[in-house]
Amino acid sequence: MKNGNGQVEPTRLVLLDGKAQKPTLEQAQNIVGGWVEMVTLPNGDQMLVNEEGALHGLPLNAPASTLAGRALVGNVILLKGEARWD
Repeated sequence: MKNGNGQVEPTRLVLLDGKAQKPTLEQAQNIVGGWVEMVTLPNGDQMLVNEEGALHGLPLNAPASTLAGRALVGNVILLKGEARWD
């Protein structure tokens, strides 16, 4: 993602695990920077990613990619426990 100066910002992996932390769709879109796609992990945790991140050339998110076992780009939200979407 680019900041106001056109520089690429580092990607983030945001962990949310409590019911009070469950993001709305609008909040999730703001964090990932666009349309939200859900990736469900084998343990039931969920990751919310930018659906068009690769098309926009977002940088690799190495920590999220390691957890998911596939390449993920841009900011990612990891939902655990009561923060998971239904």
